[in-house]
Formats: sequence, C-alpha cells, structure tokens
Amino acid sequence: MKFKFSNTTKKFYRYYLLVLTIIVLTILIQSIIQYSLKKQEQAAYVINMSGRQRMLSQLVLKDFYECKFQNCDYSEMRIALNKLNRTNTILQKGDEGLGVYPLDNEEIQTRFNDLKPYLDHIYTNLSDFDNFESIDTKELATNTDSFLEIMDNIVYLFQRQSEEEIKTIMIVELELAVFSLIIILFEIFFIVNPVIKKITNQNNQLKEISWHQSHAFNSHMKNIKDLQHVLKIEKKIENQKDIVDCVVDELNDLSVVSENMLKSLEKE
Repeated sequence: MKFKFSNTTKKFYRYYLLVLTIIVLTILIQSIIQYSLKKQEQAAYVINMSGRQRMLSQLVLKDFYECKFQNCDYSEMRIALNKLNRTNTILQKGDEGLGVYPLDNEEIQTRFNDLKPYLDHIYTNLSDFDNFESIDTKELATNTDSFLEIMDNIVYLFQRQSEEEIKTIMIVELELAVFSLIIILFEIFFIVNPVIKKITNQNNQLKEISWHQSHAFNSHMKNIKDLQHVLKIEKKIENQKDIVDCVVDELNDLSVVSENMLKSLEKE
C-alpha cells in the first residue's frame, strides 16, 4: 500500500524555501547593519584623529614659545611632535592595529600633499632643540597656521566622505528591506496562502469522507451483528444458508467501503 506524497512534499519544499529566504535576508540585513556600524566607528576614529592634528600643531607651537622664551620640558614637545608626524602618516597609509585603512580618496590625498611642506617645516625645525634660537618664529607660526587651515579642510573632507558612505549604506539597507518585503509578500500570497488553502480543503474533504465512510461502515457492521444474532436462533438449515449469504454480502460491501476509504486517502 503506497500513498502519494509528491505534491505535499513540494508544498513543504516551498514552505522551507520561504523560511530559508527569510533567514538569509535577515542575516544579510544584519551583516549590512554591522558593516555600517563598523564603518561609522572607523570614520569617527579617523575624524577624531584628524581633529587632534589641529590640537597637536597648536600644542607644539605653544611648547616652542615656552622653550624659547621661558622654561619648558622639551620631552613633552618632542612627544607631541612625534605624534603629529606619526598620525599624519597613519591617516594616509593606514594602521591595521588601529583599524585604520589606507586612504583611497584622491581629493583628501591631494590636501595631504599640500600639507606636507608645512608639516616638514614644523617637524624639521622643532626636532633639534639646539637650533631653537635660530628658528624664525614668524615663519614657524605662518607654517603652523597654514597647516591648521589645510587640516581643517581635511577634517571637513573626512566628515563629508563619512556622511556619503553612511548615506549609501542607508540606501542599500532601504532597498534591501523593500526587496525583502516584496519577497515575503510574494511568498505569502503565492506560496503560503495556496498551501494553507489546499491543506484546509483537504482537511475538509477528509472529514467529509470520514463521516460518510464511517456511517457506511457502522451500518454494515450493525447488519452483520443482527444477522449473526438471527443465525444463532434460526433452526432451519435453509434459512441459515440464506442468512450466511446475507452476511457474505455485507462483508463484501464492507470490503468495498474499506477500499473506498483507502482510495480517498490516496487521492491528492
């Protein structure tokens, strides 16, 4: 005895496809969100580093004035100067340990190239404490101001780049969300609803078949029991034979009912 489950299996495959699609879309959306958060974190760190460059340029100039005209701790100015130079390199070439990627924006790189002469002037002149007396204070201040001005522009460009990247990611997230909604609605209307409707109809048909067949089955069983009772009390051989024939007919009808029930279950 074999039952046909081919179409039912296909319907379950469609249901599994729906669940799998939802899972994949959820993972994809979450991955994009995590990527967006990581990009925002990295952008914020780079913008913060760029902002500190402005502070460091003013700090080394202040320390220079103190060292030239008053008493100061040259080591502190040297640390700030090294940070200024090292951070400038990191902002362009990146640093894997800090999670900063190499610069790939031509406009910002051009501004860093414009910045280089002023940074070199500051770094070269302030690296040797013994030459402080020969440093042109006005020229150093002018180079520091130029450095600060260009650095302000670089910070702005980093901020604008970050906003553009975030905007692009938001658009991708929105498009993906709309696409996900369309897919889910499509599967609900063309996969889930038809399956639910089909299952409901099949259940109703099975209930109806079960009701009719059970009544027919009970009817034949009742007839057999009645004939059995009559057979016990009947004394004439001729009548007993007729009763047995009636029992056989009822059993045949009962067999037909049983076969019809199996055929009903085998129908799609």
